[in-house]
Amino acid sequence: MSSDSLVCLKDFEKYAKEHLNRNSWGFFSAGAEGCQTLRDNEEAFRRLRLRPRFLRDVSVRDMSATVLGQRVDMPIGISPTANQGLASSQGEIGTAKAQFQTCMICSTYSNFTMEDIMNSSPDGLKWFQLYVRPDRETTAGLVRRAERAGYKALVLTVDLPIVGRRYPDLRHGFSMPPHLRVANLGNADLSQNKKDRNEALDYGMGGPDQSSDRALSWKDVAWLRSICSLPIILKGILTAEDARLAVQHGVDGILVSNHGGRQLDGVPATIEALPEIVQAAGDKLEVYMDGGVRTGTDVLKALALGARAVFIGRPAVWGLCYKGQEGVAKVLSILKEELSLAMALSGCRSIADITPDLVVRDSPYSRL
Repeated sequence: MSSDSLVCLKDFEKYAKEHLNRNSWGFFSAGAEGCQTLRDNEEAFRRLRLRPRFLRDVSVRDMSATVLGQRVDMPIGISPTANQGLASSQGEIGTAKAQFQTCMICSTYSNFTMEDIMNSSPDGLKWFQLYVRPDRETTAGLVRRAERAGYKALVLTVDLPIVGRRYPDLRHGFSMPPHLRVANLGNADLSQNKKDRNEALDYGMGGPDQSSDRALSWKDVAWLRSICSLPIILKGILTAEDARLAVQHGVDGILVSNHGGRQLDGVPATIEALPEIVQAAGDKLEVYMDGGVRTGTDVLKALALGARAVFIGRPAVWGLCYKGQEGVAKVLSILKEELSLAMALSGCRSIADITPDLVVRDSPYSRL
């Protein structure tokens, strides 16, 4: 398949499905239980309609934005995705080198160390995704390493006290290939350890002693604040109630996410949860989102509903599967071009022009 035939993100998904083995495709594509939330992350965008404005000079569009005070060329970043070595030998290094002038969130469970990922593209903005583990010293060590390496924020995942129940993984199992390792934790070979698979299969880990801490609570946010100076972003918040608590606990940002539909099935699509969280957060912290973003108009809708930036997970992996760094760069380029086009066709010259009145649910039109 030539690069000319891959014109949208869905084309890259099709390519990845055809070229990844069952083990790798199952790892990246699986959703929880009946996959209602997995499907709805994309479908919910289709229930939103755009209300374009015309007769505006859109000959030049400025897509630049800021996240936590750092300028990015476009409000589209890369979500943390574990084990990218399953998609390409370049793994997270390929993704990092392709990130444009935007933000990449590095997963705790990457196949290259956080230091190697940073060194591969030292000028790129990077945040570090963190799971708080039962062994607090291990967690503190990861935080100290992230600070030293030059990561600009911690992204604390809060929605995985226990791994969700994913039927494809239960049917077929998952095993890490012998050549891959969870580099940040020093585990050289996890392929043979299948104990407590339902607890651990999401990241190829070896059991509950290596998983996230089930006792994680708001006090741990304060603990993280006490051991580092990096801004803290909570990933996985889905309700206004938790958003208000995040404000009270002084976090710097929220990444609205349902873990790609991989945890609790039946929760809202992230684009549906976004407005109440934006309202609850007010101007006290920045709000981002991931989940189901597949087109430039999806990005436009999320920005209109209050997201400071959106992040993509699976599409970056599909690009990585296609041609490593080049494939990820093409995925990002397509989204950037589509966002630029969507802005022009809706009368938006800059990100500041993308306002809530641009979006309406489809019900006012479906009655006609």
